[in-house]
This record gives sequence, C-alpha cells and structure tokens, in this order.
Amino acid sequence: MHLKRTIISGLGGLGLLVACAPSATPEAVNQPEELVHELVDSSGQEKEKDSVSVWEQIDSNALRISPKASAEERAKIMEIISREYLMGQFNPAGDERFERIDRQYLVYPDRKIFIRKEAMAKFKEMRLSAKEDGISLKIMSATRPFNVQKAIWERKWKGEQRVNGQFVPQDASKKAKAEQILEWNSMPSTSRHHWGTDIDINNINPDYWLKGQGAKEYAWLVAHAAEFGFCQVYSAGRPYGYQEEKWHWSYIPLAKKFTDEYKKYIKDTDIHGFLGSEAAAEIEVVRKYVLGINPDCL
Repeated sequence: MHLKRTIISGLGGLGLLVACAPSATPEAVNQPEELVHELVDSSGQEKEKDSVSVWEQIDSNALRISPKASAEERAKIMEIISREYLMGQFNPAGDERFERIDRQYLVYPDRKIFIRKEAMAKFKEMRLSAKEDGISLKIMSATRPFNVQKAIWERKWKGEQRVNGQFVPQDASKKAKAEQILEWNSMPSTSRHHWGTDIDINNINPDYWLKGQGAKEYAWLVAHAAEFGFCQVYSAGRPYGYQEEKWHWSYIPLAKKFTDEYKKYIKDTDIHGFLGSEAAAEIEVVRKYVLGINPDCL
C-alpha cells in the first residue's frame, strides 16, 4: 500500500509531528424527508475547501511527536489532536482505526459508511444474537465527519429541507432556528456521529418503532444491546437535548471516553464554521445537547 508521509509544523512551537497515512435498492420504508440525512456519502471525501482541516490529511493514530518536545508540549499536541477528532475534523476513510461497513450490514447497501473497528465487531456479535431471536438489525448511518454534518445542518438552516414537516422560518432569530433544527439534528462539531461509535439502526422514522416489527426490534435492543456495549443515548424523559431516538445506539466502551474528553476540551465558543454557529453559546449546546444524554450511557 502506498503511504504518504506528512510533516506538520507551525503549531505555535509545540514540536514536530510526523505521520504516515494511506493515500486515501433501499430496504427501509417511508423515511421522513426531514430525517433522511443518511443519503449523503458519510465518508466525507468530497469536501468543501473552507471546511478542510490539515488533520484530515492524517491518520492521527499514526502521529509521532518529536522526542525533543517537552511534557507540556506533548500534552498540548494531544489536546489539539483530540479536539479535531471530537469535532469531526478528519477523514475516516484514511484512518486505520475505521473500516468501511460491508454492504450485508447496511440498510442501503450501496452507501459508503465507515465505523470504528471495535464498534463494528460488537455490532456483528449483536446482530448474530438478534438473528437467533428472529430480529434483523442493519445500520442506516454511522460516522459523519464535520463537512457531512454541515451539509445536513445548512440545508435545514436555509429552508431547503423540512424540520418536523415544516421549513425553518427564515425570519426567525438564530437561536429559534437552531433550536428547531436541534430537535433532531446536531450542530456540526457536536455530533456523536463524528466519533465512529454511534449507529442508527434499521429505520429513523419515530413511528416505525411504536408497533409491529419495529416495536419488537426496540424491545430486543432494550433487553440485550447493553450485553454488547451499546446504549440508547437519546432516551425519553431527559430534561433537555434531542428528541428520543429509539434507533440511535452508541458503543459505550469507546464513546464514554470521547464524551469525557468533549466535556474537558470543548466549549460552546469552539463551535463555528457553519451557518448559525453563533447560537451555540446562547443555547449552551455542549451542556444541553452533547452532554444531555441518557445517564445510563455516561
């Protein structure tokens, strides 16, 4: 495999980083228009120029810090790497910790979707166990980098795609517009789907899970998903945050670490680079949305 060697410097004198990285018929029914954001290629390989970060060229797992760097410099460099990862500023297609999901596990078999390898291994185990009980589990969505989430967000912000059946009023305040979109969609830089640990399963129509096969699938997940490390992060009854999502499950052995790091490293003022980002601080998006999850998943 051809490897590209990249040297990064100019990080405020923090030291030299060196990386070797690789050169880089739907089964679901009646998905609501405002929720079908999975039709975007979640590999994030086609990027807008203004959203490209230098770290997207690098597999951060392969980074090497100069031995001349002090302990303080090393800590700062690792914080930079962590912040970029947490906010989706990387390309999962070029990261050795990720794998492309095989078509047999996808609701939309032709989609190019990536996931952390550890989460995929456990999903396969969970899927086999569910199959023994007559339950079929497939993945609709997994990793979505910053630029993919930005495209989803901005379509709704500009009134090009509905939210709860209605277009966001273009004369509303930025806070009101953002809160309407946040009922179902994360701001770029704040989505758990950035991390490669979270998956949407089978169907993203809330009504699907209330009866019939959907209700059976949800009952099975509630009873057994934790055995494989998965937790429903957007449960009912939380004081704030996103609406309940019975389809959204997080691989907690990895995601808990990222949640803790997000709380440590990222502030509302770090959220920027897309339309409406100014509302993040007013809404307290980190506290209420990123950290406003099912306490069983913390």
